[in-house]
Amino acid sequence: MLPLVLASSSPYRRELLERLRLPFTWSAPAIDESRHPEEGAEQLVRRLAEEKARALITTHPNHLIIGSDQVAVLGDQILGKPHNFQRARSQLMAASGTHVTFLTGLALLNSESNTCQVDCVPFTVHFRQLDEARIGRYLEAEHPYDCAGSFKAEGLGVSLFSATEGCDATSLVGLPLIRLVDMLLAEGVQIP
Repeated sequence: MLPLVLASSSPYRRELLERLRLPFTWSAPAIDESRHPEEGAEQLVRRLAEEKARALITTHPNHLIIGSDQVAVLGDQILGKPHNFQRARSQLMAASGTHVTFLTGLALLNSESNTCQVDCVPFTVHFRQLDEARIGRYLEAEHPYDCAGSFKAEGLGVSLFSATEGCDATSLVGLPLIRLVDMLLAEGVQIP
């Protein structure tokens, strides 16, 4: 098996990948994550996932490189990471009583053969009716300012949901393991 490398600085993605019990290293890719004009959310995450993987091809020439990127979509608006309390509160107020779809782009690049599998895995979160007091308490407790959509599903964020729907709950955290296993199996990786 070629060595695995995760093209990400995200501790959440590293924790998820550890579930597969495969040895891996990680390295943060240096890419421009700006959205191109007229680029839809799905095209954006597919492109960025592949670009993240390809950014490590020179330093990891004989590896399986995993790239992933995620956006949250509310109606026709892409929600990024809020980075602060005010923006997080605005995102959660907008999501109150409605749903947000998370699109997670996933790429597995074989840097030896230069073949790349790319996919996008959707996952939808339905929010309870939220008032400003509840949102404030949540944000003070968890500080999810580095998370698209302004919540951590693996923590207290789940208390904001009325339902979820999708084929792979790990995609919500940023690395769809079910689809990744499919890609790894196609590369001959034995799991378990």
